[in-house]
Amino acid sequence: MTQSNPMLDSLQEILPRIAENADLAEELRQMPQENVDLLKGIRLHHAFLPKAYGGLEISLPEFADCIVALSGACCSTAWAFSLLCTHNHQLAMFSKECQDEVWGDNIDATACSSIAPLGRYEETEGGVRFTGNMSWSSGSDHAEWAIVGFNRTVDGEKVYCFAAIPRADYEIIDDWYAMAVKGSGTKTLKIEDVFVPEHRISVAKDMMEGRSKGFGLYPDSKIFYTPYRPYFASGFAAMALGTAERMLTIYREYNAKRIRAYTGAEVKVSIPMITRLAESTHQVDAARAYLEKTWEEHRDHSERHEYPSKETLTYWRTNQAYAIKMCNEATDRLWKGLGASNWMLAREGQRVWRDNHITAAHAYTDYDVCTQILGRELMGLAPDPGLL
Repeated sequence: MTQSNPMLDSLQEILPRIAENADLAEELRQMPQENVDLLKGIRLHHAFLPKAYGGLEISLPEFADCIVALSGACCSTAWAFSLLCTHNHQLAMFSKECQDEVWGDNIDATACSSIAPLGRYEETEGGVRFTGNMSWSSGSDHAEWAIVGFNRTVDGEKVYCFAAIPRADYEIIDDWYAMAVKGSGTKTLKIEDVFVPEHRISVAKDMMEGRSKGFGLYPDSKIFYTPYRPYFASGFAAMALGTAERMLTIYREYNAKRIRAYTGAEVKVSIPMITRLAESTHQVDAARAYLEKTWEEHRDHSERHEYPSKETLTYWRTNQAYAIKMCNEATDRLWKGLGASNWMLAREGQRVWRDNHITAAHAYTDYDVCTQILGRELMGLAPDPGLL
């Protein structure tokens, strides 16, 4: 990006300390409080908070560049905190009454989520009663609210909905034991027969088609005239890029001084070593260029108040998944040339390699799914309802 990015400048000042806390994050299995305090200190959590509540409303490219940099320091923190940020964009599409509940007395409030429609509900006067063990809720220990998914029957049809629920109404189950982003605190929310008023319920499809309860509340905004999902999912590709760029540095610095134990040969002059570095550098640079083009399209559409077409949305979704695929491939190529000592848990390389790969495991970034979605769009076929 060539445009100035004051938020990124502020972030760079605190990244060394967040990097120092990366092992602690894995040990705690959640973001260290110091990391949260540092990031809130520069107001990154206000990136997508409406200006009406004192937010910043920065562009998606500016935000994504911050998550790229943050993930190079600690991907666990980037994973959890980026979602706390992007959920503000989603909440800004809920009703004004809901937004006032969330931010009216606390502009620093954030929300975690578990948006797969696995919750159960019963209709009641003025809303629903919600129940469910809602898993995969990253950053839940540091959130004041949760956004949870459920399928609601409306006029005989199943309608995918979100409900916003305050922290007092759910319990966090400490069950996050994972191979990657160990410090993201991606735990389960236990919700039992909680009343959710109608103003805290929003239809997912409406949030993708400019019909949500909050759509149009901020006519002068440059970031809210857009579907919610590209903002929600933007961090995954940014984290793939950030960890891949970090792996390039780890690989180069480690092999620059590496001596083969049995022969005393300098690894830095080895042809396989330098060709691995060269090809992965090209691949990661290509992924960055592709993502930057996509993020700039987000900015352009939003600033012009032009709602993206179905074809454009398809490209935005699948571009991200392909960029992640490139970053995974580049990181694997480097990992294979880092030697046995980097399998030790004390080495940064193994953590970065693990974290890079989980970015491809999210339902939104599954490349096998995304190729089908794009292929059907290119052939003029109707979307397959079996594909997310």
